[in-house]
Amino acid sequence: MTEALGFDGKVAVITGAGGGLGRQHALLMASRGALVVVNDLGGAVDGTGSDKGAAERVVDEIRALGGEAVADTNSVATPEGGAAIITAAVDAFGTVDIVVNNAGILRDKAFHNMGPELVDPVLDVHLRGAFNVTGPAFKVMREKGYGRIISTSSAAGIFGNFGQANYGAAKMGLVGFTRVLAVEGARFNIKANAIAPIALTRMTEDLLGDLGKKLQPEFVAPLVTYLAHEDCDATGRVFSVGGGRVAEIFIAEAQGYTDAALSPESIRDNWATVCDREGYAVPAQIAEETKMFVDALR
Repeated sequence: MTEALGFDGKVAVITGAGGGLGRQHALLMASRGALVVVNDLGGAVDGTGSDKGAAERVVDEIRALGGEAVADTNSVATPEGGAAIITAAVDAFGTVDIVVNNAGILRDKAFHNMGPELVDPVLDVHLRGAFNVTGPAFKVMREKGYGRIISTSSAAGIFGNFGQANYGAAKMGLVGFTRVLAVEGARFNIKANAIAPIALTRMTEDLLGDLGKKLQPEFVAPLVTYLAHEDCDATGRVFSVGGGRVAEIFIAEAQGYTDAALSPESIRDNWATVCDREGYAVPAQIAEETKMFVDALR
């Protein structure tokens, strides 16, 4: 029997934790000793409205099970809201060790019908929300020399999905966000990773049908909990997770075609070489990708 992963009073801020995935993350981490800030505005799937009781209900669940948690109902969509969430963690528990960017909304529509009223709120919650919450937390983490950041991406952004240009752009933006935080956080023992979950939640219940029975949110929480633990060395990585399956998603680069006299015609004539995936590389950061160019140009 391997030793269980405990959190020994580490402070975790989990956004969008009033239900679905976030609630499961909060319950599992709290059961293992984390002190949890349950953040949730309590809005509808499209982000409208609010239910201040959503976060409180999860806090009550955690306390009933012997854990410690506080509720926060600030919106991640503004810098002021993000700062207030981290202030709530520091006021309640003295610090912040873990941030799970989980808050999300959906406003799906085919791109040719998608106006700013459908784009801006989605970017505000998913992408800017991660900036707004993680920014003030990152400063605390740098000072203490420790932090774990997990952001919720999506296959809709990484691989594409009809009707979700807004959501997909925000979710792929979180991959770039994660990669940069991993680079900047490295010397401060701050690890940043992203997940692309598939689970039955309010946002997916109409899409999954019978398959949803195998894709309950509790199947995602174990990965998030591991990535949040001090024993996890992974950083700058993306993982698909759902239904008991975990798999790394990675961005690879082919060896490509090099020609000092490159022209549109030479690219056309060597297109198969440009796209040949044999011997691909998986750069961990831009320096490694740049080295591929340097080696090729030599």
